[in-house]
Amino acid sequence: MKAQELIQLLKKKLSEDTFLYEFNRETNKLRLTHKALNKGIDISIPPILAKVETKKELAVEEVVYTIHQTFQAMEKEISGDIDPSSSVYPVIRSTSFPEKSNEGNRFVTKEHTAETRIYYALDLGKTYRLLDEKMLQSWGIRETEIRERALFQVRNLVNNFKKDEVAGNVFYFFNNNDGYDASRILNESLLKDMKKLIVGDMTISVPHQDVMIIGDIRNETGYDVLAQMTMHFFTVGIVPITSLSFIYENGDLEPIFIMAKNRVAKEKEEK
Repeated sequence: MKAQELIQLLKKKLSEDTFLYEFNRETNKLRLTHKALNKGIDISIPPILAKVETKKELAVEEVVYTIHQTFQAMEKEISGDIDPSSSVYPVIRSTSFPEKSNEGNRFVTKEHTAETRIYYALDLGKTYRLLDEKMLQSWGIRETEIRERALFQVRNLVNNFKKDEVAGNVFYFFNNNDGYDASRILNESLLKDMKKLIVGDMTISVPHQDVMIIGDIRNETGYDVLAQMTMHFFTVGIVPITSLSFIYENGDLEPIFIMAKNRVAKEKEEK
C-alpha cells in the first residue's frame, strides 16, 4: 500500500464531511483537522504503512480508532469535562517532538537524555492528552506537582514482560498495551529489580511508546542483535521515539554507541 492509497482509505472510514485532509509529501505527514472543533493532529504515514504490511486491515482500524478517541478527548477539553484530578502519567518522546501544541502553547516537559524528553499526559481512558502550561494555569496546578503525580502513577503500573533468548543474550519485552510501556524507563525501582537478573551488560531501549526492551548483553553479537531489533520496532511504531539504546549502570543511562564498544574492548583486555 502507498501513502495516497492509505489516505483514500482513511477518507472513506473517517468522512471528508467531518475532517479536512492535508498531506505533506516532504515530511510524509497527514494533517487531519476536525472542521467543527477547528483542531487537528499530525499523523506520520510511514509507520502506519509498515504496520499494514504485517497487520493488514487491523492496522488501519487501530489508526481510525486512535483518531476517534483523540478528537473525543478534544471535545471533552473544549466542553470543560476534563478533570485535572484524573491520572497523570509521564510519556517519553524524541527530542525532535514538538515542544508546543498546534495552538502555540508550550507543553509541560522535563529533560531526560540527549535522545529523549519527558512529556506529561492526562489519561482519558482510551487515549490521553499532553499537558501544556496553559492547562496548568487554568487549573492552578504547579509543574512540580504534576511531575510528582506522574512519577507516582508510573511506579504503580503493572510490569508484565516476556523473555526471549537470542545468540546467548537475553531480552525482556515490556508490552502491556496501556500506552505507557516506554514510560517504565522512569521507574527506578523496576530498573533496579531488573538489574538483579542481568548477568552481562544491562541495556534499555524505548524504540516507540508501546514497548520497552531490557537487554542482558552477554557477548558482542548481542549488540548487533539489539541494534537490528530496536530499528525494527522503531520503524513499525505509531509513535516512534529512538532507535538508539542505552546502557544502564549505577542509575545512569549512557548512549550505547558511546559505551558498547568500549565495554567489549575492556572485557577483552581483562581476559
